[in-house]
Amino acid sequence: MSLMSSLSIGRQGLSVSQIGLQVAGNNISNSQTPGFIREEMLLQPGPVQENGTLRLGSGVQVEAIVQQIDKLLEQRLRSATSDLAGSAMRDEIYTQLEGLLQELGYNDLSTSLNRFFNSVQDILNQPEDPAIRNLAILQGQRVADDFQRLTGQVDQMREDLNLQVEDAAKEINRLLETVSELNVRIVTAEQGGAVRGDAGALRSDRYQALMELAEWIPIRAVEQPSGLVNVFFESEALIYQTTVRPVETVYSDDGKGLYAANLVIADTQTPVEPSSGKVAGILESRDEVLGGFLDSMNGLAGEVIRQFNRVHASGQGLVGYSQVAAEHAVDDPAAPLDQGGLPFTPESGTFQVILKNTQTGTTDQTSISVQLNGRGDDTTLESVADQINAIDGITATIEQGRLSLVADDPTLEFAFRDDTSGVLAALGINTFFTGTDARDIGISATLRQDPRLFAASQSGIGADSRNAETLGALFTTPATASDTPLQDLYHNMISGVSQSAAVSQSVTEGYRLFQETLRAEKLAKSGVNIDEEAIRMMTMQRMFQASARFIATVNEMLDVLVNL
Repeated sequence: MSLMSSLSIGRQGLSVSQIGLQVAGNNISNSQTPGFIREEMLLQPGPVQENGTLRLGSGVQVEAIVQQIDKLLEQRLRSATSDLAGSAMRDEIYTQLEGLLQELGYNDLSTSLNRFFNSVQDILNQPEDPAIRNLAILQGQRVADDFQRLTGQVDQMREDLNLQVEDAAKEINRLLETVSELNVRIVTAEQGGAVRGDAGALRSDRYQALMELAEWIPIRAVEQPSGLVNVFFESEALIYQTTVRPVETVYSDDGKGLYAANLVIADTQTPVEPSSGKVAGILESRDEVLGGFLDSMNGLAGEVIRQFNRVHASGQGLVGYSQVAAEHAVDDPAAPLDQGGLPFTPESGTFQVILKNTQTGTTDQTSISVQLNGRGDDTTLESVADQINAIDGITATIEQGRLSLVADDPTLEFAFRDDTSGVLAALGINTFFTGTDARDIGISATLRQDPRLFAASQSGIGADSRNAETLGALFTTPATASDTPLQDLYHNMISGVSQSAAVSQSVTEGYRLFQETLRAEKLAKSGVNIDEEAIRMMTMQRMFQASARFIATVNEMLDVLVNL
């Protein structure tokens, strides 16, 4: 080996140490950069040279500068990020829902219900005072308003989640375009895999974009030998080679009074229904968390309407009706009542019609039979009207499927009693509440106009207040053994939200701990340790000094040789 070859070895040593210092300096300067992946210089011996029978090395050379990354760990971390993002979204919605319910406050739904039933019991103290009955009606209106307020607030939350679905589509498409552009730049920088080494900053940006994409939907990233990354959602390719398949938002009726936004792949309209990620959290929060709560609240409101109306319809007020019209219509007046499309299904039984002459004070009572046994002679709305028309003094008519009753003489008034069939409540005659669920619950306009019609009596018009006693206890004691207490239904609804929120919070915390564990593993592998980089700098510095000293020694030998 000549002295000139020795100088070349020293020069290469200087060059390698300079590159090593630059790599260490780059790592240190990016130690706080989000998503930065530590780089490492790989060295290899130079080509072997033959000198006679000897094989001599030619120094050191840089093989490549590569990122220190565990690609399997990156995929696991992306999956954990998707799980956490979806669970955290559900946790956030549960927190908002609990805030709406205000269960520990003084304006929650249970407070309104208790005040309402207490106001009904107050009628027992002064049954002859219409003002007390009017207070009960006003408290009932407060209950209806609270049901509708909660429904409106939950609907608004679901609308907001729809907007988040639209934002998710935009963000997913932006990240897909970012990854695709970085693919092209990485392939160009690495010359399609021909250059040994990584396009460090570009690859770090791509890993960061993939991690952000995984927060929205679960993805699988498959790197090709050329450096391209293909991105898949389940079996659907979102990025393949240089082709990007964007997503878009479509709307459909969810059957709960809302047009729901969902994601599809634009070119094939394939639904994007992720099992994890923020999009999954948004969709589950809208459809299952909030949608399920609406179902529970509608069930509670429906039972309040049904149970209260059934008892109220069997009672009498301080005065009777001169005319009354049903709230609900049947689809076909000639069809059996239990097949007429009524919101509450009647059953076989009877109800009494009381006819009172206000001048003489005399009353007559007629029993109306309802048979719904499926034997071909089932009671229809027409047959009910015929039975009532047989009563001298009342005329029954049917208009557009609704039953109307009118007293034939101004001196006559009528009321109802002992409805064991539930027909009056199903039709909406002599009822307190209107509507069928939390969205449309209200108070009868007839009662609001004349509070004296509040049916507190059980044995006749203005005769007693025993029906008010039953109505007042209805929150805790159902009128029939087959009914679930309204208080239990309310507590089941609230406890369901509280328990689900607690479970969601626990699951989210578990996902968070798992993700932090994986992040710690990634930092141990790919993160920058300032102390380690300082040691590498010192090593490169010593290498530089030794190479410089080696060159100086060879140079002295050359001077001696020249001067011989």
